[in-house]
Amino acid sequence: MRQISSILVPPAGFEPAHPPPEGGALSPELRGQLIDEVISPKCASRTHMAELVIMSEFTTVAYFGTGCFWGAERRFWKMAGTTNTAVGYMGGLRENPTYEQVCTGATGHAEVVMVEFDPAQLTYLKLLKEFWNMHDPTTLNRQGGDIGTQYRSVIFYTSDEQKEIALQTFSQYQEVLTKNGFSKITTEILPAPQFWFAEEYHQRYLEKNPNGYDCHSTTGIPYPEAVHEKI
Repeated sequence: MRQISSILVPPAGFEPAHPPPEGGALSPELRGQLIDEVISPKCASRTHMAELVIMSEFTTVAYFGTGCFWGAERRFWKMAGTTNTAVGYMGGLRENPTYEQVCTGATGHAEVVMVEFDPAQLTYLKLLKEFWNMHDPTTLNRQGGDIGTQYRSVIFYTSDEQKEIALQTFSQYQEVLTKNGFSKITTEILPAPQFWFAEEYHQRYLEKNPNGYDCHSTTGIPYPEAVHEKI
């Protein structure tokens, strides 16, 4: 089954009908044309436009696991500066797992949201603030009624800078939670492995099903604005 990278490279000989201006980001027309060129009947059925993230030189990608990825994706796509999102699986042993396989716990994957964002409009730090606020990182392999290793809290960083910022926010938020009687944060902070796109019906699930399931149990303790500003 074909795996499409989060960075889509134009095929050899591809000449866009609507090229971006010099130094500019991809235009909507170019995005659509590039998708049409790359997607073909030979691609696997799980390849879908919603799974494609065409990154320009001005965008960055981040990966977060906060339990069920349906609600998490909606929270991230609503943030100003987010240019695209997708949900999938990371951190396991099996290549290109299915949702059913991940749910057994045998593959070791976590449900993850991939966030493509424009750092000129949205910082990684702000994404982390939303990450900490949207779930309870002190519950191991569990968010509310969702129990299993696929629901673990995890940050997969793509650079040393992301790693450093993630670790700083971890320490700062732990300090605040400890003062409020919470146990230790269980969040894993790891280098990003291969991201495997989830099935099409999972992509932007709550856009298709606005009243669908959205389980996220928070601590009720917000990541402090004062700390957020100092980092």
